[in-house]
Amino acid sequence: MSDDPSSSRTQPGSGSRSWLERMFNGFASEPKSREELLDIIRGAANNKVVDQEVLSIMEGALDVANQQVREIMIPRSQMVSIKEDEKPADFLPRIIESGHSRFPVIGESSDDIKGILLAKDLLQLLVDGTETFCLEKLLRTANIIPESKRLNVLLREFREKRYHMALVIDEYGGISGLVTIEDVLEEIVGEIEDETDEDNEEFIRQVSDNDFILKALTPIEDFNAYFKTKFSDEEFDTIGGLVTQAFGHMPSRNEVTMLRGITFRVLYSDSRQIHLLRVTKKKKAKTKQPLD
Repeated sequence: MSDDPSSSRTQPGSGSRSWLERMFNGFASEPKSREELLDIIRGAANNKVVDQEVLSIMEGALDVANQQVREIMIPRSQMVSIKEDEKPADFLPRIIESGHSRFPVIGESSDDIKGILLAKDLLQLLVDGTETFCLEKLLRTANIIPESKRLNVLLREFREKRYHMALVIDEYGGISGLVTIEDVLEEIVGEIEDETDEDNEEFIRQVSDNDFILKALTPIEDFNAYFKTKFSDEEFDTIGGLVTQAFGHMPSRNEVTMLRGITFRVLYSDSRQIHLLRVTKKKKAKTKQPLD
């Protein structure tokens, strides 16, 4: 029998250990580029040293160092904001529909940022009511960052300064969007779904025997099935389109129209479309019982 160690029998698991050694040796030799580093990590995944999910997270973590805020931010046109002079009755439907936890508060324009409102800070309204409500007292400091900030730097700032949202400005100093810590983390670990994401599929919510909160994007077909109606979907796909046609203009909050005995009140709309409606059905008249 040969005494040469190289001819000794391979022990169980030595293949994976060998690959692990090769991976660490690769790190020890200091890969000269991101691609060289990724080749080592992908090789480890191919040889089952790390699984594909870990590989994906590693790739995402490396990617954020090369990405800028402008690549992932929520654009200004899609921001859900609150005006500093709005009353709770005006902005609460918007907050409820969005399902977000933080909202920019603006002054005369979208570039005039007054602060950030946390939805949880509005819970006091349940106790104190709206008579003594003061939006200004609830505002948190708004963090402003440039579009060019790298995501790895922003993530470090989120952690160190303990804030979760930042407003993004363009090269001229105007607000171009916003970004949250969740947006950055999703670039690393993938889509993060929560309970509000699941609720997004709920188009109709009953609030009393005859009243319902309704998303304007509710398909007419679903509306008909729920309310046992027969509205045509030949011209419009959603109930919002149908209601807008009935108004003959883009309605504002609290405007009301009636279609086939059903009342539609606008809870939230902007200059482009209706977002949220309150639907009230007529109460069924009680049938008089014949006298004996």
